[in-house]
Formats: sequence, C-alpha cells, structure tokens
Amino acid sequence: MNLILDKITMPPDAPRVSRPRLLEVLKESTDCCNSTVIAGRTGAGKTLLTLDFAGRCGRRVAWYKVDAPEVEMQAFLQYLVASVRSQHPGFGRKTLALLAGGATEPDAVLVAESFVYEMTMLEASEPLLMVVDDLHLVYDAEWVVPFFARLLPLLPAETHMVLIGRTLPPAPLWRMRSKQTLRVIDEQALAFTRAEAEQLFSSYDLPPKYAAQALAETWGRAAALDALARGGQTRAEQEAAAARTVAVMIESRASDAQHSGAQLRLVKGYTPESSAA
Repeated sequence: MNLILDKITMPPDAPRVSRPRLLEVLKESTDCCNSTVIAGRTGAGKTLLTLDFAGRCGRRVAWYKVDAPEVEMQAFLQYLVASVRSQHPGFGRKTLALLAGGATEPDAVLVAESFVYEMTMLEASEPLLMVVDDLHLVYDAEWVVPFFARLLPLLPAETHMVLIGRTLPPAPLWRMRSKQTLRVIDEQALAFTRAEAEQLFSSYDLPPKYAAQALAETWGRAAALDALARGGQTRAEQEAAAARTVAVMIESRASDAQHSGAQLRLVKGYTPESSAA
C-alpha cells in the first residue's frame, strides 16, 4: 500500500492566538489520562488547538489525518503505524506482520495489544503525543470500538493520544472518562470566551467592541469569529451597510421616477398651437 505522506505529517498551520485555558486542560490530561477526545463541528477550532498544544508540549508528535477510505482496519492501522514510525523508525513490525497475515475486524483486540506492546518498547525518555484527526470518518466501522477500547487504557504512561472528531466517538469510548483514563473537550468548551475574542480581534487591530458583537453573532465559534475579524465588519455592520446601499438605491430610483414624471408632464402639455405661438 502506497501511503500519502501528507496524511502523517503535522500541518504547518498555527492559530492566530493561543488559548491558555484549553492548553492547560490538555496539559492536565496528558499528565493524568491516557487520552483526550476533542469533539466539535467544522470550524470549532479543534485542529488548531491541538496544533498549538503539539508545538508546546515538549513531546515527539505522531500525526495522522484520517480519510474515509481508512474505514478498513488494515488501511487505518498502516497509517497509524506509519505516523509513529515517522518519529521512531522501525516501529510496528509485529503489528504490520499481523495485518499482512490477514488480521480482520474480529482480530481488532489482538492488533491493539500488539500495537501497545510495541509502544512499550519505545524509549521512555522521549514522550510521544499521538494525534488522530477526523476520526469521525470511521466511527461506523465495527473494529473501532474494540480496537480503541483495548488500546487506550493500555497506552504507556509516556504516550498520550488525542482523538479529534466532529462528534463524540461511540459511547463505549468517551464514557471511559468516568474511569479517569480519558478527558473530553467538547464544542461548548471550545467556544471562545469574551477575553479570547477580544485578543483575536486585537490581533487584527480591531477594537474590543467589535469582538463583543461578533461573539454574540457567532456563539464563539472559532472559524466564524476569525472570518468576521478578517473582514473587519460584524454581521450587524454588514447589514447596516447593505441597508444604506438599498436606501441609496431607493432614493435614486425615486429621483429617477420624479424626473421621468416631470418629463412626461412636459410632453403631455405640448401642443402644436403652443409651439407655433
């Protein structure tokens, strides 16, 4: 299988502003949990938050962006192994041998155990952050729950996995947080606060009052806030500008109609006799 290297390469993007409160949540999670789930709709700021944390956490980073074809377990595992191998060459030989031997969905637990065993062989002095982005694209696969339910609790202490998706993963996974092995950052937590919105707008040299109005219009959604900041106008201001444009057009049409009416009256008042006089 030919791998697309961009899928196992950390994106070069960086957030416009850092968000210390969420970075601290991620730090606490890496200290006390095996894994973190970050869930929210498109534009909630999941990937940018994770990128910001990855650049600050002091760990090696294995990044894997999932696409729909990886709903097949073998394709998914080959990419997951390759992402770790990018930081630890030679990793995953036993796991890949299982896949080559025809491991199927019922073998998901065995494959997870093999993966974890090889993780324990890595250098403990070099902590690892594993990021799986867009995992929601394979939630429906039958192997997902047994694989991750076995994998996550067994991850070595020096390894932390971040699972990013548009929705929470199947219940047996995110409910693991009750056992304090997993932490969830949901869309409500991802929403920008007033102070964060003001910091974002300040980075575009816009006054705080713009941020307050934009925050109310976007419900704190990262991408929508940034779009308003880059545009330099809130929705209310855009609507006001549009209303002014409409008013000018109506006034212009009224003036044209008045002018046309005057011309019509002149035409109607014209007679040959008055012209001859």
